[in-house]
Amino acid sequence: MTKKNIRILLAEDDKNLGDILKTYLEAKGYPTTLCVNGEEAVDLFNKDNFDIIILDIMMPLKDGFTVAREIRKSDKKTPILFLSAKSMQDDILKGFQLGADDYITKPFSMEVLLMRLNAILRRTQGQEKSSPQTSLYKIGEFIFDHQRQLLTINNHEQKLTAKEADLLNLLCQNANEVLDRSTALKDIWRDDSYFNARSMDVYITKLRKFLKEDPEVELLNVHGVGFKLVGKLEYL
Repeated sequence: MTKKNIRILLAEDDKNLGDILKTYLEAKGYPTTLCVNGEEAVDLFNKDNFDIIILDIMMPLKDGFTVAREIRKSDKKTPILFLSAKSMQDDILKGFQLGADDYITKPFSMEVLLMRLNAILRRTQGQEKSSPQTSLYKIGEFIFDHQRQLLTINNHEQKLTAKEADLLNLLCQNANEVLDRSTALKDIWRDDSYFNARSMDVYITKLRKFLKEDPEVELLNVHGVGFKLVGKLEYL
């Protein structure tokens, strides 16, 4: 997928900043649709197709967290990048819990935004091209389809977010061995910063909750080292 095919939905209530961001992103080759409140963002997303969403958090009518929550009810895959003046740890973790792929605090440089945007797109667009031979696993009684981001047991399907699927795929590739925290962070989050490490812990907790459906499968914390997916695994 080329840049001209990648469409960005940008929700930013500061019209001046929104116009600057839209102009910058389009100059870099990304067609961008700008909206100035959360309600408009949800409406536009439901009516049109976008490849990535950039959300301010403090917006009128619906804040960015509410927008993300509503979008994730029907769409687990489209990447979401938060922009916010909210720099408290709890706000950042909340963003990742809602299914965000990244979180940038204001003020920020345009170059950093573009770098983060490109990193998300490299991962998500690359995922679409991943080889089907290595994307389907049997974990205990679960069937995990990495490409479709789907975890199934006893006819119950659990749709995963892109990061949940990527993290579980990495755990499967290292099944019954310790997956180093730093390796996982650099592979999926692209760096091993403190906030990325905390967000990864949130995703590990969510995966552990999903995997409890089969008592023969365990996702263990290996203190000070990383994580270990324990259970019978087969490549399908």
